[in-house]
Amino acid sequence: MRTLYRMPLFLLLTGIASASMMLPAAVALAEEEFHDARSFFYAAIVGVVLTALVAIAQATRRHNRSASRQLFALMGAFVFLPALLAVPFHEAVRTTTFMNAFFEMVSSLTTTGATLFDPSRLSSAEHLWRAQVAWLGGLLMWIAAAAILAPLTLGGFEITARGEPGQSVDAGAARRDMRDPAQRLGLAARVLVPIYAGLTLALWIMLMVAGDLPLTALIHAMSTLSTSGISSVGGPINAGSGIAGEMIIFCFLFFALSRLTFSGDTGASYRPGLREDPEFRMGISIAILVPLVLFVRHWIAAFDVGGEQNLALGLRALWGGVFTALSFLSTTGFVSSDWAEAQSWSGLPTPGLILMGLAIMGGGVATTAGGVKLLRIYALYLAGKRELEKLVHPSSIGRSGPMARRMRRQGAFIAWVFFMLFAMSIAAFSLIFSLFGIDFENAMVLTIAGLTNCGPLIRAAAEMPVDLGALGDGVKLTLCAAMVLGRLELMAIIVLLTPGIWRD
Repeated sequence: MRTLYRMPLFLLLTGIASASMMLPAAVALAEEEFHDARSFFYAAIVGVVLTALVAIAQATRRHNRSASRQLFALMGAFVFLPALLAVPFHEAVRTTTFMNAFFEMVSSLTTTGATLFDPSRLSSAEHLWRAQVAWLGGLLMWIAAAAILAPLTLGGFEITARGEPGQSVDAGAARRDMRDPAQRLGLAARVLVPIYAGLTLALWIMLMVAGDLPLTALIHAMSTLSTSGISSVGGPINAGSGIAGEMIIFCFLFFALSRLTFSGDTGASYRPGLREDPEFRMGISIAILVPLVLFVRHWIAAFDVGGEQNLALGLRALWGGVFTALSFLSTTGFVSSDWAEAQSWSGLPTPGLILMGLAIMGGGVATTAGGVKLLRIYALYLAGKRELEKLVHPSSIGRSGPMARRMRRQGAFIAWVFFMLFAMSIAAFSLIFSLFGIDFENAMVLTIAGLTNCGPLIRAAAEMPVDLGALGDGVKLTLCAAMVLGRLELMAIIVLLTPGIWRD
């Protein structure tokens, strides 16, 4: 175990990624897809051997294992590790370019879930590899949030922590607690890996009992926990479990609303408990309010098309709205089979702008969800509410204690800064996509899908979805950059560019 602690984080991730190639190789071998089996098996062997040789060569060297260096290694993993992951995928598919394979792996590792391939084009092992890479990427973010982002007050922890973004909460405590951040990574992994794997196993079994095929159930279970939205059959809408499977997946989507649903291991942020957790309560409120508004809007419109008496169809439309709203709020992107029913029942098309807005809000801090994050939205809400109170009572004093005051003032200021950086990123990437000849609507959809790590938006939000496979390499690389930026967040990348880290 001490040997693993001494290994650089990027090298450790490379070894884990290489060893994980054995699972799709075994699946391909069981289905007698021998070319796929050889592709993944040989890549696994070569990757593990090279990783072991480099680890042996680096064993006697001293490495800078500060939290900031771990953040730099995390960024390197999202930028360079997909090239390694793309090797067996490119060799197995055979009918695609390495650029397409690299794009697919960036999309999977960042839990975005955007794909260039029709589901029927890929084999079972290739589908499993995409879902498995996304599952590992989600687990990496769970662990990195506790071991890297929380000590540096990044990734949303800066809203409630006493320290500034990129700095430790307490210098003395930081020296004691972060003497060896590799041990923090190991401790977080020992706590979170069993939870993550156990939840995935439970969801897999439930979906199989509900009627899904074993491989389809496993891919959907991995995609739900990682919020990647990857599917081998085009989503739960085409799975055998039907509405029962949607209800099961719906229950597991709540793990993307707040970290307190599965762990309380990040001490950099004050959390009062799940029932009082602002992220969880706000997420549930949005997931209920948006479908209700759509339902009332549809109900009023139904009087014009004669559908006001079809109550059963209306309830199905309501369920389709609730499931789809929570799915896109968590940036998973699964669409309910009754989502289209909501439109046909009322006679009105549901605009994709609503789905884009839900994805921008995102899920909870330190979860696998992307977007701005609910805690930042809540901080801005508190600040706005307090400003309205001061308009009525200018001499009033804010309530709710020092933590709420911290969130209303410094927390809201930092949240507003992040929101402005996010808006500037949307403008910049939309402009870049337009330079490649993409129209405004699709450029906006591609940008938001990349920055919120919600790839299914590309299919669900645009009136005429863009064909990713027909785009040039420049557009694909730009979208890859947006996905990595959305996963790490611009504030963390700005911290990596500070002179202090390079002086270290």
